[in-house]
Amino acid sequence: MVEVRDFLGHEEVVEQFARCLSAGRLASSFLFVGPPGVGKRTFANRLAQALLCERSATHPLAACGHCSSCQLVAAGTHPDLDVVERPQDRAFIPLELLIGDPQHRLQEGLCHRLSLRPFRGGYRIAILDDADYLNAEGANCLLKTLEEPPPRSVLILVGTSQHKQLPTIRSRCQLVRFRPLPEALLERLLLDLGHATDPAEARQLARLGQGSLERALFWQGEEVAQFRRELYGHLSATCWDPVTLGKVIGAFVDRAGKEAAARRQRFKLVIDLATDYFHQLLRRLCGAGLEGDDVLAAAVDQGERTWRGDCETVNRCIERCLSATPQVDSNANQATLLECWLDDLSRLCWRLAPRVEV
Repeated sequence: MVEVRDFLGHEEVVEQFARCLSAGRLASSFLFVGPPGVGKRTFANRLAQALLCERSATHPLAACGHCSSCQLVAAGTHPDLDVVERPQDRAFIPLELLIGDPQHRLQEGLCHRLSLRPFRGGYRIAILDDADYLNAEGANCLLKTLEEPPPRSVLILVGTSQHKQLPTIRSRCQLVRFRPLPEALLERLLLDLGHATDPAEARQLARLGQGSLERALFWQGEEVAQFRRELYGHLSATCWDPVTLGKVIGAFVDRAGKEAAARRQRFKLVIDLATDYFHQLLRRLCGAGLEGDDVLAAAVDQGERTWRGDCETVNRCIERCLSATPQVDSNANQATLLECWLDDLSRLCWRLAPRVEV
């Protein structure tokens, strides 16, 4: 038996859905938000399997895992389950995936299929992954479906933040928050899923993962670990050259291959690393405890000694890093974006008056 209630790390979410189903008050539209790699999409699939299971269960969130509906959901071929995600070569979710191409508007796409009567299950379910990549036009296509949901339909939007959705989407969906996974649970998952064989390695990956299985898996291999040390070495130096650092980062991104999606993912990882560094530097300057491993701690120690700005300047560096990530996703020219990003950071970091010691 497959039970959503066994979904570790998100017991509050499980209890929330269990209460709604027991009371017969399941909403028609949900917005799942939380860090990448914490199980939002997996939970959505498990929920769909439980709702479409053909065998009764003692728990409202349990699926037998053996009936034809459960097997079809697991295979991704259930006629009452529709999953839409952003194509890797597109900056946004195309309209045709939502409402059909221009020749078949409102006769194809997610909104049309969700309006059909269930073929074999009690529900018609749609999962819209990558909801962060809904542009204004795409989001507006969903409004009628959200305002007038078809009977026995469930629409689940999966994203990372509610603030990346238009207010018209947020106001029409029930918000479900997924928190980062506890470090001990992440360590256990890495071992159980075979991503790590040595407990010490799993512990290190879990610490670096910051509650995300997806992020933890990025740290596997010496290449990424070596680049991380090199990047932190530059950022914490007395003065660093954006041109030199740009070449180091460019070479690291190039090693991801020619596929655009893989290169974007690596570039975003670099930005995340820089964000982590400045975040911990800000904590140190504010007198808060450090969150990170020995490599990050050593970099922050060095950075504190060489930093010439104040807490507000570090915060501006963090904001510049956060603004760079959506620019990567919007298919901006990576070489130009890298140059502008590093130039902005270098001006913030080093073209400042020396910090006054009190």
